[in-house]
Amino acid sequence: MADFSWEVRSPLDRALVAGSYGAQGDAGVSLTDIHNFDLVQVMARRGKAGEMAKAAQARFGIAAPETPKAVDTADATLIWSGPDQFLVLSKGGKHTIEALAPVFVGSASLSEQSHARALIGISGEKARAMLAKLSSIDLHPDVFGVGAAAATSMDHTSVTLWRGGDHDDQAVFNLLVFATFAESLWHTILDSAAEYGVTIGHSEDVA
Repeated sequence: MADFSWEVRSPLDRALVAGSYGAQGDAGVSLTDIHNFDLVQVMARRGKAGEMAKAAQARFGIAAPETPKAVDTADATLIWSGPDQFLVLSKGGKHTIEALAPVFVGSASLSEQSHARALIGISGEKARAMLAKLSSIDLHPDVFGVGAAAATSMDHTSVTLWRGGDHDDQAVFNLLVFATFAESLWHTILDSAAEYGVTIGHSEDVA
């Protein structure tokens, strides 16, 4: 009998080459492939949105978002993904689907998404300009402030986009994309960012 090993790999492993890309000089965009996160979709069952909200409040100590935004808890980020549904993004195994199942029993259906999505961090002076090429979302800071989120599309690909906390006075955006479309969208992002210069890397930290 053959021996098999199961190695978890990023959907971007084949496409992502760490280092510099595009225009030379100071990079205007930083792209980061974020690894090893837990991601669970929580969707209220029919007529159970109120119960789901109470369960989320009890679990996380904060209300789950009911409008397009992302909220940070002590050890997770709750991201609106549609009416009566949200994503739980976390690290360290505390909020896996197995851990959350007893919390939402009877009020919500859960879906494991940890290996079904790629998570890309986007930052830098030209991050907003680059994203504006790919999305119809108004990303002006007065409209899309810290914590704003959107379930939208980029290059005909469904994505979840939200703005994290600023870093060095620069906006930080986070992008979740289905694994099967991640490589295609990655190349589109690189093409859009090339004129600004790009720094590409890996991280296990969620912005």
